[in-house]
Amino acid sequence: MPVPSIRQSPSSCARGALARAAILVSACLLGGGAAAQVRLPDIGDASGGALSLADERRLGEAFMREVRAQLTVVDDPEVESYAQGLGSRLSATAETTGGFTVFVVASDAINAFAGPGGFIGMHSGLILGTESESELASVLAHEMAHVTQRHIARAFEMADRTSLSALAGLLAALVIGTQNSQAGQAAVAAVSGVQAQRALDFSRANEQEADRVGMQLLAEAGFDPRSMPTFFERLQNAVRYYRRPPEYLSTHPVTTSRIADSRSRAEQFPYRQHADSLGYALVKARLRVLTTRDPKEALAWFEDALQSERYRSLEATAYGWALALARLGRHTQAVEVLEKLVDDHPDRVQFRAALGDTLLRAGQDARAVTVYREAQSLFPDDATVIRGYGRALIASGESPAALRLIDDHARLHGMDAALHKLAAEAYQRTGQTARGQLALAEHYYQTGQAELAIHQLRMASRDRDADYFVTAQATARLRELEQEQEERTRR
Repeated sequence: MPVPSIRQSPSSCARGALARAAILVSACLLGGGAAAQVRLPDIGDASGGALSLADERRLGEAFMREVRAQLTVVDDPEVESYAQGLGSRLSATAETTGGFTVFVVASDAINAFAGPGGFIGMHSGLILGTESESELASVLAHEMAHVTQRHIARAFEMADRTSLSALAGLLAALVIGTQNSQAGQAAVAAVSGVQAQRALDFSRANEQEADRVGMQLLAEAGFDPRSMPTFFERLQNAVRYYRRPPEYLSTHPVTTSRIADSRSRAEQFPYRQHADSLGYALVKARLRVLTTRDPKEALAWFEDALQSERYRSLEATAYGWALALARLGRHTQAVEVLEKLVDDHPDRVQFRAALGDTLLRAGQDARAVTVYREAQSLFPDDATVIRGYGRALIASGESPAALRLIDDHARLHGMDAALHKLAAEAYQRTGQTARGQLALAEHYYQTGQAELAIHQLRMASRDRDADYFVTAQATARLRELEQEQEERTRR
């Protein structure tokens, strides 16, 4: 298939929860009444200084590793790039001293959540369920506002901070609980009714403030502020037609008064019609193929849209059709469609990357290298091109060239989990076993698989044939991870 597959990680229990922090955080996450739902954690920098910005970022990174270990995060550079780009556009005028990292969770649910350190997750169902880019931006802006306004973070002023990694595990467990109501209720069973009611009142105030600040971010970024109440209203109306309402309504309660309030605020901004970007249409098409359980259904959907001309973007619909064709192994037909898209839109990196990937999966390694080499000359910093070009070079027996490519990219942009895995394969192909184990360990660590990372580091540290520097590096890193694991499991 022309798109990288999403990794389904096994669930793991979050251990070593901090008792007092659990009560405080859980209280802030609860809704009200007998059917209360666990509320997603929106955690920013504590106004009282309970967490420094550095500590909050460390907590956020640990939280992200826990989320990756327990949820299915879409590991696709094009999806990541769009989500992060939308976040950067919205946060350009936000009053925050930290940055945002926006990621996508593979889930049909219409939902989003904010975590510590500016990490914000959007479900793929949310992206596919929105009818305009402004609607999607309104949800993301709302979550960003929870971070910039430092909601809930003051709860940490009273928490025992014996281990940030243990706290991250707790927060992730609460997020996972929102995917399973029974698990969620178990996670917050210690909270009394009085605490829950206080948290509900606090959360309602936070939601209103997040709506207000989020709407300001929307307007300043050039999106339509009226998209926020429109989206709320459409979700509320959906309750009439579905046995189970959209998950967003459980974690972000929408009332008639909230809709009216947001609409009133939106009317205070000048009317601005925002045209959806092609990037928004392309990422929706990509996710439709990437997250489908049945590629044949996705193919039929795109073919029907093309035949009936019921589409908003011909390019995006043809792109999705090609991706679905390739996923079903119909590479020749997919290549024809993608070559036409590249010819018509030479400035669109998505089409070139999909063409290279399809050729690579069809076994046409030399052609894939040529396509990616040209793409890299045009888009030297694009993560999708770097990953694809690296895979093509390795497949063509040019692993040293792949390592040089990865190293050059990493000097400016750092290494993510996918590049670590790619480097590990290249090192293995060139006989540098210990270096490959080091790289694979970092891949496992960043994706929340600490035990597997430790296993790789142990093997690298014991490799008698490896360079002394490599074994020393592996030994030092092994100690760090073992200490972190010990802190995480400490009660």
